[in-house]
Amino acid sequence: MTVEQLRAFGADTEDGLKRCMNNEAFYLKLVDKAVRDPAFDRLKDALEAGDLNTGFELAHALKGMTTNLSLTPIAGPVVEMTELLRSRTQTDYGPLMGEILKKRDELLGM
Repeated sequence: MTVEQLRAFGADTEDGLKRCMNNEAFYLKLVDKAVRDPAFDRLKDALEAGDLNTGFELAHALKGMTTNLSLTPIAGPVVEMTELLRSRTQTDYGPLMGEILKKRDELLGM
């Protein structure tokens, strides 16, 4: 994975690099670690089980991670999901979860 690939993906790499003191290797290491975080799959499992409390905790953690790394294409739906879960909204989270996992998988493929 490269900064150029992340930029093409839609990440705000300039902002992400700033948060990492412009250390490209460090930024890329954090992004790689983030997209491999088991919280993505745990969130899917929690939502499928109807556990909105655990879902909120996991979504909130993913929100912080993806926004701090400026992974905008993933952060957008994660933020939306977090806010729905904050109020424990009963809804079909499948489409949002699908979008999140699709974008995560795109990054894993880089």
